[in-house]
Amino acid sequence: MNKKISLLISSAVTALPGLVFAADAVTIKTMVNAAVKTTLYIASGVVVILWIITGLLFLTAQGDPGKLGSAKTALFASVAGTLLVIVAASALSLVGSAFGI
Repeated sequence: MNKKISLLISSAVTALPGLVFAADAVTIKTMVNAAVKTTLYIASGVVVILWIITGLLFLTAQGDPGKLGSAKTALFASVAGTLLVIVAASALSLVGSAFGI
């Protein structure tokens, strides 16, 4: 749990200066847009890493039922993560266009 918290804090410390100084006129709108784009980029990268790990798990399973079960679980997580990123990006686009943001 401590590793997750420290990763989150270090990611925030790394990303926040880029979000603040990304535009000439710093407004709430530009900061939120930059934060959303950054979050989607990070989530997309995590999904790609999940797919790579899933592929490696299937390759190294070699027919072992326990390892295949672990690989199938990783496959379902990868598919769910991919769908979540796609739905989130679509929802943000829909809401942004509905409100004119």
